[in-house]
Amino acid sequence: MNTASLLLPDFALILCGYVVCRYTALNRSVWEPVERLVYYFLFPVLLFHAMVRTPLDVAATSGLMGAGVTLGLAGVLMAYSLPHLPGLRGTDARLHAGSAQVAFRFNSFIGLALAERLAGAQGLQWIAVLIGVCVPILNIAAVWPMVGGGGRQFAKELLRNPLVVATVSALAFNLLGGRLPEWLLPTTARIGSASIALGLMAAGAGLQLSQLGLAPRLSGGVLLIKHLLMPVAAWGIVRLAALDNTQAMVLMAFSGLPTASSAYVLAARMGHNGPFVAGLVTLSTLLGMASLPLALSLAGMTPP
Repeated sequence: MNTASLLLPDFALILCGYVVCRYTALNRSVWEPVERLVYYFLFPVLLFHAMVRTPLDVAATSGLMGAGVTLGLAGVLMAYSLPHLPGLRGTDARLHAGSAQVAFRFNSFIGLALAERLAGAQGLQWIAVLIGVCVPILNIAAVWPMVGGGGRQFAKELLRNPLVVATVSALAFNLLGGRLPEWLLPTTARIGSASIALGLMAAGAGLQLSQLGLAPRLSGGVLLIKHLLMPVAAWGIVRLAALDNTQAMVLMAFSGLPTASSAYVLAARMGHNGPFVAGLVTLSTLLGMASLPLALSLAGMTPP
C-alpha cells in the first residue's frame, strides 16, 4: 500500500477547510469559533476517551513513553540550538522564540487519524499514549522561550492549555484504574470523530503563506528538523528501544507528523509574529506528505 495515500483523506479535509474559508461565506469569522470549540472541548474529549477506554499496562507502555519523550526532547534541543549554529547567529530572538515550537510540536489531529488507519484501535491508543506524555513536555518547551522564563506567566499558560489538562488527567485516571461508564462511551466516541474532521478542516481554514521569506534560514532550519532530522532520530530510537512492531510503526509515524496547527495561535496570543509562524505551519502541513512516508520507510515499515 502507498503510505502517502493514507494521508489523502486527511489532506482532503484540510484542503476543504481552506477552500470553504476563502471562497464561501463561511470565512474566518466562522472558523475562529470552530477552532476554539475543537481546541477547548472536542479535542480534549477525544484525547481523554482514547487514553482511558483501555487499561494501560505500564510495563508494556513504558518503552514507548520513554521513546516518545526522548524523541521530543531531541527535537527541543535541536530547535533551541538553531541561533547558535553557523549562518543563524544573530537570528532575531523573538522570531526564533515564536517559531522554535514548529520544529518539535506535532499535529495531533493528523496523528490520531493516521494511527487509527495504520493499526486500528491499538494504534489509536499508542498515539494517545505518545500525545499524553509528549504534549505537556512539548507545550512547556514551546511556551518557555516566549515568556522568557517568567515563572508566573509560564505556569498560567500551562494551566490554561486544554491539551495539557486533558492528557495529564487522562493518563492519571487510567493509571489509577478509572474507567468511563459504558453508557458514556458512544457519546465520547462521536465527539472524538467530530473533533478529527473539524480539526483538520479548521487547520486548512487557518493556512497562510505570508511572511515566509522574512527569515529564510531560520525557516529552513526549523523545517529541516521537523521533517528530516526528527524521523532520523526516531529511526535511531526504534533501533535502540525494545518496541513491538505496532509501537515502532506508530513512533515512526509520530516523528513524521506536520507541526501543530495551533502553533500560530499560540505565537500570536503571546505577542510574537503569528503570520510568520502560520507560514511555517502551512509549509509543514504540505511537507508532511513527504516526511510521513519517509519516516515509515526508514525502518522498512509498511501499513498492515
